[in-house]
Amino acid sequence: MTTTETAIEAKLRERYGRARVGAGRRILLIVGLTLAAALVGWVAWTTVADAASSVDVDTMGYAIDPDTEAVTVTFQVTATPDTAFACAVEAQDEAHATVGWKVESYEATSEHARALSVTIPTVGDPVTGFVHSCWIP
Repeated sequence: MTTTETAIEAKLRERYGRARVGAGRRILLIVGLTLAAALVGWVAWTTVADAASSVDVDTMGYAIDPDTEAVTVTFQVTATPDTAFACAVEAQDEAHATVGWKVESYEATSEHARALSVTIPTVGDPVTGFVHSCWIP
């Protein structure tokens, strides 16, 4: 092979990827892939761990007692069995101002989903009631 053919083959290898990958590049590639796999594993772990220790709540309805102006909110909570939790329930008036607020704590049970209701005394004329949030204390 002549020098010109060797130079042409070297250019072609470089251009089309037939050149040998050096040891430094190979190590960087392995380290990069290892770090990417570790990051994906960590994200998956934290997602599963957060989901397993969360409380999900759906407000099912509310009823306003015209005599006492108290609001009874009915809701369903989904939580990990044997986990105690607390919920903040709110009543609002026409201007969306808070006219009643109550925090209720619930003991741990073996049930995954529970239907609950809370009666909130109010200081004004309520028009709605809902669960503001639930959490694991």
